[in-house]
Amino acid sequence: MSAMLSSLRYLAGSAGPSGYGSRTTAEEATLPAGDLGHITAIVTGATSGIGAETARVLARRGARLVLPARNLKAAEETRARILADLGPGGHRVVVLPLDLSSLGSVRRFVARFVALRLPLNLLINNAGQYAERFAVSEDGVEMTFATNYLGHFLLTELLLPTMADTARASGVQGRVVNVSSTVHAWFAADAGDDGPLAYLSRVTRKATPYDPTRAYALSKLANVLHTTALAGRLREMGADVTANCVHPGIVRTRLIRDRAGLVTNTVFFLASKLLKTVPQAAATTCYAAVHPAVAGVSGRYFADCNEAAPSRLACSAGEAARLWSFSEAITAEKVKEESALPVTSFRFQVQSSNADRGMAIA
Repeated sequence: MSAMLSSLRYLAGSAGPSGYGSRTTAEEATLPAGDLGHITAIVTGATSGIGAETARVLARRGARLVLPARNLKAAEETRARILADLGPGGHRVVVLPLDLSSLGSVRRFVARFVALRLPLNLLINNAGQYAERFAVSEDGVEMTFATNYLGHFLLTELLLPTMADTARASGVQGRVVNVSSTVHAWFAADAGDDGPLAYLSRVTRKATPYDPTRAYALSKLANVLHTTALAGRLREMGADVTANCVHPGIVRTRLIRDRAGLVTNTVFFLASKLLKTVPQAAATTCYAAVHPAVAGVSGRYFADCNEAAPSRLACSAGEAARLWSFSEAITAEKVKEESALPVTSFRFQVQSSNADRGMAIA
């Protein structure tokens, strides 16, 4: 019954307990936050779709933006659109190179950001990809998992000291927002699996056929589990920083358009009344990022600008702890390898991507 009521409320766009619903836009969700001129925000995946709208709306509210991107040309175009939208006197927007599938690139991004000596109040881990074909990152991790989850895990881990310091110095609570998806509930461990990590291992070793939808669902499940563990870690640290995750809703962003075809186009045409616009899809991210009602709230899952329940597996504290330990181990291993091997002999040092060749500031 509750699921039916939720579906009806979604279709009607009716407001939930927060006062917002599925038809709320990002501009509407951020209005109560007032001027954000004191906020510095990093938004990954801001070159198109939900990320671009999130960045635009935060900039309109006055926030300073740092936009990491693998495609610097696309990021510069996004920056230009934001500055044009703001008009004369618009806030500064910084573009820095980042390839989330590469742990080395994540470390270089953080080093560049720290060198700018900027504060950091808000980290929005929005970037995501859906890989039709199996691939492994330069660090030996299945590509979808590496890009959608592991890169964001390391990015968050390395930026936490700056966020904690900023919150302490400014008195403004920091917020981490992980963009997940309701698709996370589509992942279920196979019989005989020890859990999500066992499946990841089998896929990476090609011991099981690659299923792009299942791989994507696993990465989105990891986003939710990461949020749970991160919230606990922040409490233990005593840091005035919160962590929440969101399901933005179904919208035909570039991630879906990249899979265009007769079947996909037909399904989306028939389901068009169920889809959100991009401004509506960015609303929940922006709500979790800056709305006053979310102050002090941590470790929660949001959909349509209201708290919601993730899948049963996503609520497992044991799975969250195992994922955290795995993630720490695999990222720490890379640190040891970097320090132990000369640059000329270490693959992901010498094969830097185009995303690591520059930065632009306006």
